[in-house]
Amino acid sequence: MIVEIEGISLHLAHPDELPVNWVGQEDVMRQLLAAWLVVDPQDVPMNPRLLGKPGVGKTTLAYAAAKRLGREVYILQATVDTRPEDLLITPVIEGEARLRYVASPLVTAMLRGGIAILDEGNRMSEKSWASLAPLLDNRRYVESIVAGVKIKAHPLFRMVATMNDDASTFDLPEYIHSRLQPQILIDFPERHEEMAILQENLPFADDRILNYVTDFLQQAHAADERYTVRDGINIARFALKLGSETGGASESTIRKSIEQTLGDEALRYVPRS
Repeated sequence: MIVEIEGISLHLAHPDELPVNWVGQEDVMRQLLAAWLVVDPQDVPMNPRLLGKPGVGKTTLAYAAAKRLGREVYILQATVDTRPEDLLITPVIEGEARLRYVASPLVTAMLRGGIAILDEGNRMSEKSWASLAPLLDNRRYVESIVAGVKIKAHPLFRMVATMNDDASTFDLPEYIHSRLQPQILIDFPERHEEMAILQENLPFADDRILNYVTDFLQQAHAADERYTVRDGINIARFALKLGSETGGASESTIRKSIEQTLGDEALRYVPRS
């Protein structure tokens, strides 16, 4: 799709379609939807940040919340190399002496009234965050120096940033931190929720395997290890593949999967027979 802004033709991104479903932890879902709510014509939506360990489902939560509102979802993966133009508009050479201006997923969401997920936002530098400062307050616009245009956000536009709670990230500058509110903490799920997540993602797996993996994860959580349900899904999936030639995943097969997925040190949390 192409739209024209101040005489500049912008090629828009395609929305993301993911086969995901949010299971359990309805309180954090309620908090995210509340942050996006507008309660008065003079009110503006907030720009929440979802904080948690890698693999606890921050992106899944954001996507599922957007789908509950029936909106298009656009995901932009942030990295240490993300530049301001990557967040806004990128010029692409098209033919001889011609430029094609490509809107980022974020700008596309702004124009179409969709929901933008800035994934792993605290891996991004301050220079890139600075280009979003006017979008994150009452002004709700961005300005592309590359294309020479100012883009105002559609009234239905919403944004959320996911952020990993680990040592491989940048500290946010205070003027950005104050614009990304509220902070919503995504913690490890309860046992029944973790089991339900595994069943949702691996409906073809035997409950015996999923219970074993859930017990492993719960023991790891109790010891404050960083293993998450994403790790559990990978453990169970690999165990099923290892056991496919021997008639099914045995306890020793699951142990082998844990060892090869997370390393020898993870075996201390293997449930006792």
